[in-house]
Amino acid sequence: MSFQPDAPLAERMRPSRLEDLIGQQHLVGANGVIRKAIAAGNVPSMILWGPPGVGKTTIANIIANEVKKPFYTLSAISSGVKEVREVIEKARISQRSILFIDEIHRFNKSQQDALLGAVEKGTITLIGATTENPSFEVNSALLSRCQVYALKPLNENELLDLVKQALERDVQLKKHSFVIKEHQALLNLSGGDARKLLNLVELISETYPEGGIEITDQLVMDVAQKKIAIYDKSGEQHYDIISAFIKSIRGSDPNAAVYYLARMVEGGEDVKFIARRMLILASEDIGNANPTALVIANNTFQAVDVIGYPEARIILSQCAVYLASSPKSNASYMAINNAMQIVNETGDLPVPLSIRNAPTKLMKDMGYGQGYQYAHDYSNNFVNTEFLPDKIKGTKLYDPGKNAREEELRRYLKSLWGKKYDY
Repeated sequence: MSFQPDAPLAERMRPSRLEDLIGQQHLVGANGVIRKAIAAGNVPSMILWGPPGVGKTTIANIIANEVKKPFYTLSAISSGVKEVREVIEKARISQRSILFIDEIHRFNKSQQDALLGAVEKGTITLIGATTENPSFEVNSALLSRCQVYALKPLNENELLDLVKQALERDVQLKKHSFVIKEHQALLNLSGGDARKLLNLVELISETYPEGGIEITDQLVMDVAQKKIAIYDKSGEQHYDIISAFIKSIRGSDPNAAVYYLARMVEGGEDVKFIARRMLILASEDIGNANPTALVIANNTFQAVDVIGYPEARIILSQCAVYLASSPKSNASYMAINNAMQIVNETGDLPVPLSIRNAPTKLMKDMGYGQGYQYAHDYSNNFVNTEFLPDKIKGTKLYDPGKNAREEELRRYLKSLWGKKYDY
């Protein structure tokens, strides 16, 4: 445990041994994969994926401390290819150094590519930390060379243990003689983020330097309302604001959508995170009621990735207004949900022989592909033949939404299938 008197409480309480780490026992507990790797002296390159304040940086520091190897730290926000290459050059001399990159999802492709050779050759052991899904944010070549470990939010007991540990062990806090009478506000405001929780405890100690007080929910809220920012992209507000943003677009309210977008822009939210959520919404909540919405959302995602702040706010606003002003339909979303439910209930139903692929003579002799009617050989490019497995024939999974575009689809499908699917 480090007790540097001038450092913030969260830094003073950062553990240097696995035994002192609270949470993430599935990774660092008695049977945890990271603990076993450290014990074996064979720590692989890894991506630590999880929400803010759950121990990603701490685990990286503990690994470096336990295995006694040179340890370098870079932040993807302030570092580029030049800094990466400088670390790799130092690592060639010291051999098997550990490089920790915080917010690795902010590295672009060329920056991530600069790591590949050194990771593959073992010049460095890479530990990347990210709050975003690495499947989307880390390129596949680098991802294939790393283990991905998912970290969990700290639960209520773990957060309370963290506060108790700080009150008992921190030299500064021990002077205040705080008594925690109520803790719900502390937990709610921290949102499972250990760093945010300790910052709040320290804030209380600074607000009441005389000490000797009872910490109640009301006291915590009074301190928080005076000191905590309106939007914290790494805390609970992050989830509240993006939820309000999405619900505003879904509810066809462009005014509220732009307001919540501004909250995120002012808070420095990742532009790709905002664009990705709109891309999902364009398909889930608009779908074929306005197929162009998906095109615009996809173009927005690509554009803001290239542009960045501050100009990206204009592109995000245009897309948000367009999506909020578009007709809505979740018919395609419901269709795939219905289909997946049937798959889970019925298992692997046999595909009808007539529509199976028949690349070999044996398969043709077994009847694969026989009787298949090529739609383009018939009037209106349509044959009144079902394609679902026999057990679920006649099942209707897609029901067009009540909007102009999908009413067109409904009329067309009804002209083909008649009364069969009640279109």
